[in-house]
Amino acid sequence: MRKAMSLALLLLVAMFCNAQMADPVKFKSHLKTGSTAEAEIVFDGKIAHGWHVYSTNLGSDGPIEASFHVDKKDGVELVGKLTPRGHEISMMDNMFGMKLRFFENSVQFVQKVKFTKPTYTIKAYLEYGACNDEMCMPPTQVNAHFSGKSPAIDGKAAADEKSADDVAETLKAGGLDSSMVKAGAVDSVAIADSAAAPQLDNAEVQKLWTPVIKELAKFDKPVSNSLLYIFLAGLVGGFLALFTPCVWPIIPMTVSFFLKRNKDRKKAIREAITYGVSIVVIYVALGLIVSLLFGASALNALSTNAIFNILFCLLLVVFAASFFGAFEITLPSSWSNKIDQKSDETSGVLSIFLMAFTLSLVSFSCTGPIIGFLLVAVASEGSIVAPTIGMLGFAVALAIPFALFAMFPTLLKSAPKSGGWMNVLKVVLGFIELAFALKFLSVADLAYGWHILDRETFLALWIAIFSLLGLYLLGIFNFPHDDENRRTNVPQFFLALGSLAFAFYMIPGLWGAPLKAVSAFAPPMNTQDFNLYKNEVHPRFKDFEAGMAAARLEGKPVMIDFTGFGCVNCRKMEAAVWTDAKVADMLNNKYVLISLYVDDKTPLPEQITVTDTDGTQRTLRTVGDKWSYLQRYKFGSNTQPMYILLDNDGKPLTGSRSYDEDINEYMDFLKVGLDNYNK
Repeated sequence: MRKAMSLALLLLVAMFCNAQMADPVKFKSHLKTGSTAEAEIVFDGKIAHGWHVYSTNLGSDGPIEASFHVDKKDGVELVGKLTPRGHEISMMDNMFGMKLRFFENSVQFVQKVKFTKPTYTIKAYLEYGACNDEMCMPPTQVNAHFSGKSPAIDGKAAADEKSADDVAETLKAGGLDSSMVKAGAVDSVAIADSAAAPQLDNAEVQKLWTPVIKELAKFDKPVSNSLLYIFLAGLVGGFLALFTPCVWPIIPMTVSFFLKRNKDRKKAIREAITYGVSIVVIYVALGLIVSLLFGASALNALSTNAIFNILFCLLLVVFAASFFGAFEITLPSSWSNKIDQKSDETSGVLSIFLMAFTLSLVSFSCTGPIIGFLLVAVASEGSIVAPTIGMLGFAVALAIPFALFAMFPTLLKSAPKSGGWMNVLKVVLGFIELAFALKFLSVADLAYGWHILDRETFLALWIAIFSLLGLYLLGIFNFPHDDENRRTNVPQFFLALGSLAFAFYMIPGLWGAPLKAVSAFAPPMNTQDFNLYKNEVHPRFKDFEAGMAAARLEGKPVMIDFTGFGCVNCRKMEAAVWTDAKVADMLNNKYVLISLYVDDKTPLPEQITVTDTDGTQRTLRTVGDKWSYLQRYKFGSNTQPMYILLDNDGKPLTGSRSYDEDINEYMDFLKVGLDNYNK
């Protein structure tokens, strides 16, 4: 728990810091052989000044330790564990609350191996963590791929290797691959699909994978409004932050300050507007920093990463506890004091900008949880501009009141006064963040198939959360920072009514009701153990080649559904569009539906090395990696959902579609594809 909390804190710090050194550690790997059957895989690392790389075997509560991982090996066995070499520093770390071992300037990690066959092949990698005093790098991998003739062979190890090969041959004789058995990749549905579908030869598979980006571009494609939605989401987040106890009381004081220090009212208005623009610049800069730190593809990968989602779930739980009054999350007071002092020493636009920066620091305990949630929520969009657009909406909502009240000071008299209602707002936000924490835990659960948060479990927890929210708004119970004599007013009564009604609305979902209002957040229907609802669409295949082969045999067109376990809009489409009787009939009877999950963490039976669309070498390790690469390579896209209609040669029948809940347009899309196929 301590490790998760610390990494969550480091994630927040990384959001507010610009990376001045993108590659502080450089590793090279080589295989050191001699005249014996033993050899060493050596990783030599050069560490930039101010950074350090953590050693091996630090324990589960510590930071990312150095570790050695094998993807594939033949004719070679590991001897012992990864060994660090160099000047190892041991020091007590206050953040982790334990003694840590690490290296500065340089380090060497060594993994001993021994050869068991005349020729050998090993594909492995080193994973390590690196930090400086301000930030940490994410876990980083260094590849080590070697093959060749063995200088000598270890007799005992060769005998053990032969025994293992005999077991593998026995498994293959039964129709299974030993690597699939070890990885847990064999699945009854997958076996049934593979057995039912005819096999394609290599030439046919290569033809199916041929890029069709230009062909798709010839069709009219719908314009995505996702960036507009992100801006609006940021705007809503900004207005919510505006009414928190950390921001609202500052507005009249700041506007009064500008009006009193300037006799010229026009100048006062200009300064207040400059103050608002400065707020926009500061938060947009934050969005740009996050974009530059991670990039579009990394943000998309993070959105389905189990560790990331679990950490963010824990982070939201901490934020919710803070809003409930358990503790306050604040930045060091010295930061705001220094900035405030600088603003007093300067004048003009710089002084106003520093005042705006002070606001962003002192209000962090209220705005931080909302900003953090917004930045990570847009990660799944896979767009490098999404964080910037989100922060623009957030900042505009914060900045509007300063300019508005400066232009019309009389509005200050009618503005709501600070009071206990602000604490109520914080508690409401706390309940909402607690509910969304389960969404992020669900993404990790679905991607890795843990089945700890199936649909009915998720809904039961949401029912409990929103029922408690309704009871709180009715004044049934209080939190520590609430007024002792808090009474329910009319707005709170209607909010309580809505919250309790929402909780009751979700109850039929425990027996399989679709619940379109929460379909974007709840796990998909196929995780429901007890389901009375029958009008569903299920993909016939989750494998591209097998599905295409079956479609050719049946003489039907194909719909490719690029989706993800953590894809919010995918669940919305399945609940809002696929449940329509006409759409369901088309997908079930007229098309062969192939759903490809780009975040499926099932290991591939054999890893594949490819050249990605940006020219870099990449290793595909999981089923999701393979389908994500197919989407980029063949169709030139990396966002989900994406729906593409193909003929039996893998050519598009019409343009692709993304998120759009218009059922009539979706039916037209399916009809055009079917008509073009029949032609």
